[in-house]
Formats: sequence, structure tokens, C-alpha cells
Amino acid sequence: MNVLIFGATGMVGQGVLREALLDPGVTRVVTVGRRATGVQDPKLRELVHADLFHLESLEADLTGFDGGFYCLGVTSVGTSEADYTRITFDLTMAVAETLARLNPQMTFVFVSGAGADSSETGRLMWARVKGRAENAVARLRFKAAYTFRPGVIQPLHGITSRTGWYRAVYVVMGPVLTAMRWIAPSFVLTTEQIGQAMLAVARHGAPTRVLEAGDVAAAARGRGATE
Repeated sequence: MNVLIFGATGMVGQGVLREALLDPGVTRVVTVGRRATGVQDPKLRELVHADLFHLESLEADLTGFDGGFYCLGVTSVGTSEADYTRITFDLTMAVAETLARLNPQMTFVFVSGAGADSSETGRLMWARVKGRAENAVARLRFKAAYTFRPGVIQPLHGITSRTGWYRAVYVVMGPVLTAMRWIAPSFVLTTEQIGQAMLAVARHGAPTRVLEAGDVAAAARGRGATE
């Protein structure tokens, strides 16, 4: 399986990159982002590109993929609706539309968030915008498209968030999150689980288009044999 990752320097992206490189059934991994991950692996190729809204110069390198994982995102805290929409909706669609045209056989996974509003009419700005992006991705002509809605995420294996206050919270809350994973295993997901679930969905699909945290955990548990 050949996989393409957008946002591999973020916390979720780091998780799926790690799992893809460890998976013997994944033969080629390509990452696309504004900066390199710094990871070295024989099956990894990194494409560093300043303007992700315009991928024309990369199109020859963006074909032949079985799975596409879109892990880019920005916090809505302190962000205007226009700026949040530009990253969460406009950039998502610029990338996804390109990939759907180049890889109609691809299974595409869009990382959204718990509480996203698929009606696009709720009071919460971030939830409306996320829901709008989810709906638009679902209409594209991929082999299949899925949305992941993780809630609380615990980073493992040295993975860290790029957002400073997130990192501080994870340091303080690390032991609590570990305990919560035992008490409510479908509420707290790890970066390892999300990465494994993405690979499983790319291989085998899922019973529902939108996967809430519990569905993601189930996909990770039942990921099956590698191919």
C-alpha cells in the first residue's frame, strides 16, 4: 500500500507517519508540508512545499496512492471565522480536490474533530466550518472518503504538539490521560491508535462515513493483517 500524508509534522500526522513506517504492508510513504519532519526512513519521501493551496508543480509526485491522510489543522482559539475557514475549509478542499482528480482509486481520510456540526447551522463557528469541510469532502469522487472525529488525544512515543499551550497541558495531564484510557477507552485516543485506524480504514473501509472516537478505537483494534 502506498500512502500520502498532509500535515505529518502535527501531532496526529506524526502518529500516522510513525505507524505507516512501522507497517510492513506499507511500501511507500510520501509526506507533503511546509516543512520537513526530520524523519529518516528508506520508504519515506518528503515533499516540502511553501504554498499548499497550489500543488500544480507537485502533481507528478501525487499520483499512485491507495490512502491519503489529511491531518492539517489549526486551533480556532483566537482565530477569526474568515481565517479559520481559509485553513479548515478552503485549504482542505484545495488539497482534496487535487487528490481526487489525480487518485480516483484513493481512500481519503480527513481528520476533523469531536463535535463537528454536519448540519453547518449550529452556533459554534469552528463546528460549523468543520462540518462544512466534512460534507464537501464526502462529495468528492474518491474510491471512499472518511472523516475521523477524535476528541481527547494522548501523544505517545515522543510525539508532541506544535502548539505551545497544548504541549504544556499534555505534560500536566499525561498521567490523567493514561488513567482515562483505562476507564473510558473510547473517549481518549492515542496517536498510535489514530495512525493504526487510518491504515485499517484505507485497507478495509469502515461501516460508517464519519468515525467518532469510539469508532476510531474499534478500527484500530480490528485493523487485521497487513497487506
